[in-house]
Amino acid sequence: MSGESVKRTPFHEMHVSLKAKMVPFAGYEMPVQYPSGITKEHDAVRTAVGVFDVSHMGEFEFTGPDRNAFVNRLTCNDIGAIGDGQAQYTALLTDEGTFIDDCIVYRFGDKVMMVVNAANIEKDWTHIVGKKGNVNCRVKDISDEVALLAVQGPKSEEMLQPLTRVDLSKIRYYRFDVGQVAGVECFIARTGYTGEDGFELYFRPKHAEVMWHAVVGPGRGAPCGLGARDLLRLEVGLALYGSDIDDTVNPYEARLGWIVKLGKGVPFTGKRALEQIKAKGPTRRIVGFACTQKGVIARPGYDVYLKDRKVDVVRSGGYSPSLKHAIGTTYLPTHSIEPGTEIGIECRGKRVAAEVVKMPFYTEGSVKRS
Repeated sequence: MSGESVKRTPFHEMHVSLKAKMVPFAGYEMPVQYPSGITKEHDAVRTAVGVFDVSHMGEFEFTGPDRNAFVNRLTCNDIGAIGDGQAQYTALLTDEGTFIDDCIVYRFGDKVMMVVNAANIEKDWTHIVGKKGNVNCRVKDISDEVALLAVQGPKSEEMLQPLTRVDLSKIRYYRFDVGQVAGVECFIARTGYTGEDGFELYFRPKHAEVMWHAVVGPGRGAPCGLGARDLLRLEVGLALYGSDIDDTVNPYEARLGWIVKLGKGVPFTGKRALEQIKAKGPTRRIVGFACTQKGVIARPGYDVYLKDRKVDVVRSGGYSPSLKHAIGTTYLPTHSIEPGTEIGIECRGKRVAAEVVKMPFYTEGSVKRS
């Protein structure tokens, strides 16, 4: 990917000024880490506050009388089960019941906003437009009109509250409110991708510098990059599209059957296939594993063996700063998914030992799910 074709978020100059290591990611130039290092960024989120630029994510806006009904036909969860001011984790699926993308929908009084993965914006947009037909709903790609910061960690509420008149204690998990933060109009969602309590702030890109300096710095939040974000979400078992889930994986295999609402009374895309899969039961499931050999880190793409038979590859993998050992995910046949099951991983030409462990790997996060 050439430098000219890589997009930049509204916070690019701030990342560069802090000497962040910038890398191409999903069509954007993004910070993978800052000089403090990935481990310190990870620890800041687990113990205090970390701030992530996630403005590369895509946002689609649905308006019009049929907006809720249309979104319900597009996604496998039930948007009818949430009210205004609530968010929902869900997915866009193929006719075969596999993932086009996982996403979050936010339900407002007059619209729905869908947040999708950066690498899938064009693909998701094409899929949604192709399903629209004569539905009385206007769909707009507002990705370039939105800046997004994720403020994550057990002290996030304490740090943010002096910056806003919105009572953050009243925003429960997967809820949101609209108001000002540091004088900037935005909507404040109690969502995130780290397993810790925290908020995601959506606002206009022109306010990026003001918002950044309000929430990042001494006594506020530590700037964090993609490297820490990946380890944080892996530790708490959150799926990553392109690694743990993709268009070859269905929600039941990915242990995400809880987002599938077959009984919602709407013929959503993939429903027929998922009914059949659920009736028969999946033949494989995602599992977490721990490397039992010191000094070994199972990287994504490494071959995974059950006895002497290759069964999959490492989907996500890395060294867990919280657990002090290497962890990862892979798919195994359903008869071999119990914790303690031994697997082999082809690591740099050698077969190394690992064992299945219960997910999530790390369970001490402070996220408020009530």
